[in-house]
Amino acid sequence: MARFEGSYLGDRSKIGPETRLECKVCWYVYDPATGDPVWQIAPGTPFHALPAHWSCPSCSGDREQFMVVEEAQ
Repeated sequence: MARFEGSYLGDRSKIGPETRLECKVCWYVYDPATGDPVWQIAPGTPFHALPAHWSCPSCSGDREQFMVVEEAQ
């Protein structure tokens, strides 16, 4: 099975604690500052600390389908 690894290449250690990531399927943005009320993820939870069963709350896409949101400089 071919597998897309988001712009972080599947390496969660490359993602900072405040990094926002976007689902490449439905464009849902996971923002650590707000957490995820659907999965009962507390605000302040970084993407790399999400539980293994977590998936996109909008489309159920795998976490590997998420891409880093580039912040405007």
